[in-house]
Amino acid sequence: MESTLGLILYMGFFFGLMYFLLVRPQKKKTKQLNELRSNIRSGDLVVTIGGIVGKVMSVKEDEFVLEVGAAKTKLTFKKWALSAIEKPSTEEVVAVDVETIE
Repeated sequence: MESTLGLILYMGFFFGLMYFLLVRPQKKKTKQLNELRSNIRSGDLVVTIGGIVGKVMSVKEDEFVLEVGAAKTKLTFKKWALSAIEKPSTEEVVAVDVETIE
């Protein structure tokens, strides 16, 4: 009887540990990524899962058009292909401000 209760508690502890170490962080990451994909706006600088960096030109229900390269090539991607939104660094903004003052 005691060994059965100990075994059940032992298994329950490991299931709880697996949940908090694996399942919960993955759900949180998925939720953040879905929120990021739903909040994409025209003009954002984004990175796709393939590593393509470009500026969003237009957004539709489940896809967006990305402008990439010096030739300003337009590519259409599904929203699930979005990996991250790039934020301009403060150093770049400061460098632009200094150049415009001179």
